[in-house]
Amino acid sequence: MISRKNRLLIIGAVITIGLVGVILMEAPEPTRTVDEVMESPSKYVDEEISIRGEVLDGSIDNSTMTFILHGSNYNISINYVDASVSNGLDDNRTVYAQGVLKYSNGEYFLEADIIKTSCPSKYEE
Repeated sequence: MISRKNRLLIIGAVITIGLVGVILMEAPEPTRTVDEVMESPSKYVDEEISIRGEVLDGSIDNSTMTFILHGSNYNISINYVDASVSNGLDDNRTVYAQGVLKYSNGEYFLEADIIKTSCPSKYEE
């Protein structure tokens, strides 16, 4: 049987190892704007990124499962074929998209895994 002192040492060691693990874990990637990503998109190609922007009016194409997010100066196409999409994907809606940035046929696009939309009803009177 393990003595009380040894049990306390083992529990203390486990807690210490757990805390060190939490401290050493990498922080999640910050969310970037469309303009931040598109100013130098080549450094994000084939990387998992989170991007936010506004859905360009009339750009949602449900047959190809794509839409365009725009910032102040740039646009990016979002492919959401395999994405988990929250309710409310619509024109002029602020959207958070998470996925892998790809480059094909001279165009950058985000292959999204997650699409989250803002909820305008909580801001309306």
